[in-house]
Amino acid sequence: MARTYLDFERPMAELDSQIEAAQAEGKDIAELEAKSKVQLKSLYAKIGPWQKTHVARHQDRPHTSAYIKALISDYTPLAGDRKFGDDHALLGGLGKIRGRSVVVMGHEKGTDTETRLKHNFGMANPEGYRKAVRLMDLAERFSLPVISFVDTAGAFPGRGAEERGQAEAIARSIDRGLSLKVPFISVITGEGGSGGAVAIATADRVMMLEHSIYSVISPEGCASILWRTRDRAEDAAKAMKITAQDLKRLGVIDRIIKEPVGGAHREPDQAMKTVGAVILKELKELDGLSSDELVKARREKFLRIGRTLN
Repeated sequence: MARTYLDFERPMAELDSQIEAAQAEGKDIAELEAKSKVQLKSLYAKIGPWQKTHVARHQDRPHTSAYIKALISDYTPLAGDRKFGDDHALLGGLGKIRGRSVVVMGHEKGTDTETRLKHNFGMANPEGYRKAVRLMDLAERFSLPVISFVDTAGAFPGRGAEERGQAEAIARSIDRGLSLKVPFISVITGEGGSGGAVAIATADRVMMLEHSIYSVISPEGCASILWRTRDRAEDAAKAMKITAQDLKRLGVIDRIIKEPVGGAHREPDQAMKTVGAVILKELKELDGLSSDELVKARREKFLRIGRTLN
């Protein structure tokens, strides 16, 4: 299988080639695989925020469509915001997770040139966030939990999006999430960028995969503003505290979901299975709360963000 290696993963290329060659010849690859796992673990133990940024953006990392296919049965997609049109950057619909009916939504980046263009690289327009509000309204009407998968560089900043009320649509989606009277779980699966990410992440439980990132602006954007050059993006990534580990410590997220050794892009099936198990566990913990308790706890959770740590 052809792999795309990040710069710090280059030492793995030769070993992976040896494993593939041995496998093709019918040889025992247990020893090579064990060596590969040790080397991967060593490499990933050293990566910092800038390397994690590249892992979060890896093209082979599973996106919302993959999570829906792997975790959601009887899925029925719903399209359109009933005001302007449909936005392929934000998918959503009805389905079941382990037999339990849910509303699911999330950003879709696409997997090749054709699908990336179709889904606008996961950058939603206002109609995408109005579709999210419509889905949340539907979930509340039928007392269904909401699951969202966040993976976007940010909301689309084009002229048409601004003319159709991008900021207002994001604000309404954030507000709807905060007022939702059913359980709401959000998983940042890759890149959580700016208001485009927060719009579908004002949840009871906000979780991040181990090597995902979550920030108000991209490291490149931050560097361009602070130092007038994108060349200092690595410095910006360190300063911004964008990793799951930093954000858990700061109280911005509730839980870190461990990824397979080498990242979710290396073992996507295993990563998605883990995410599904964690979602079910969190849903079970929220089941005992009333609608009023859910709303109150959720609002208080977000109001606590940014308070000085003891």
